[in-house]
Amino acid sequence: MLPHEIVLHFIQSSLSTPGIAVFAIMLGVLMQEDVTTVAVGMMAADHRIPVPLALGSLVIGTILNDFMLYGLGRFAITHPRLRAWVAHEKRIPLREWLGKRLISTVLTTQFLPGMRLPIFASCGFFALSFRRYALSVIAVVLVWSPLVFGVAYFYGVYALEWFGFWRWPIAFVALLLLGLAARSYWKKMTAGERAVESD
Repeated sequence: MLPHEIVLHFIQSSLSTPGIAVFAIMLGVLMQEDVTTVAVGMMAADHRIPVPLALGSLVIGTILNDFMLYGLGRFAITHPRLRAWVAHEKRIPLREWLGKRLISTVLTTQFLPGMRLPIFASCGFFALSFRRYALSVIAVVLVWSPLVFGVAYFYGVYALEWFGFWRWPIAFVALLLLGLAARSYWKKMTAGERAVESD
């Protein structure tokens, strides 16, 4: 069973108990944020979960997940050798680049499935301001999560009549294409700006 299938099965099996559903959605966000957001939006469209509970769980789960990734990076630099690597003068340009583009980096990362762990952990790894990071994350999540949830919700409402069963595969293919396009944009955005030599 694929990771997203495990997430969806866990959420679907918990919908009868609101407290467990909240936990399941938040856990789903930790494992597969984009898949969970789209799936929960479509489940809400099917009236299988109340919209306020679904959206609230997604927003809180996403914020906590992003804070945890930052904390993971901060914890990593407690190791002496990693701390020495970060403090090396060759890493200064990368740290400054990331610091200057913190808000745009947090925003762009929302479009990059699978890139939250390395990018957000790097913010902690380079000891960027947690206050700036936290404010950026909260601001982006408060817009991004409701937006994706809303698109998935209305897609679920209208696509049932148009596509029937095929609405789920179509939704995930669209999500994959969006991720590929965003990855291409990220490469263009960082090309030529991050010339940091590796050891």
